[in-house]
Amino acid sequence: MASRRKGRILAFQALYSWEAAGRELPIPEDLLSFSWLEPEKQAAMDGESAAFSRLLMTGAIEHIADVDAMIKRHLKNWDFSRLARVDLALLRLSAYTLMYQRDLSPSIVIDEAIGISREFGSAESFRFINGVLDSIRKTLEASKAAPADDPGAAGV
Repeated sequence: MASRRKGRILAFQALYSWEAAGRELPIPEDLLSFSWLEPEKQAAMDGESAAFSRLLMTGAIEHIADVDAMIKRHLKNWDFSRLARVDLALLRLSAYTLMYQRDLSPSIVIDEAIGISREFGSAESFRFINGVLDSIRKTLEASKAAPADDPGAAGV
């Protein structure tokens, strides 16, 4: 599991860099190859962490419009444009995971986000991240539990 944690941190850092660089598309190869990491961290990175990180990072960027819309929908008394870049990168990564990697436990995704926000964010980031992601989780669970419209079920 340490590989997944490393992968999440790498994806979070790459999303932060991508945003800071002006959201360049296609995704710059240096982000995908992690050439921006210090040499000793590159040498210590295992293949599983790198692959998981690339999956998260590219998925979040490919679905950025939907991910950002979901985040905006769950911000309470806060403007999206005022989000700290660290918080934004972590929200994007985690919201993408909650929305598109439904096989992962939402509690683990949120716990990991809180842990990363404690390490990289401001003193209050973890509370903010937890609130937004928990709200997203509840919305996704409610939509999953709602009965789907089945036109073939009419009159049954």
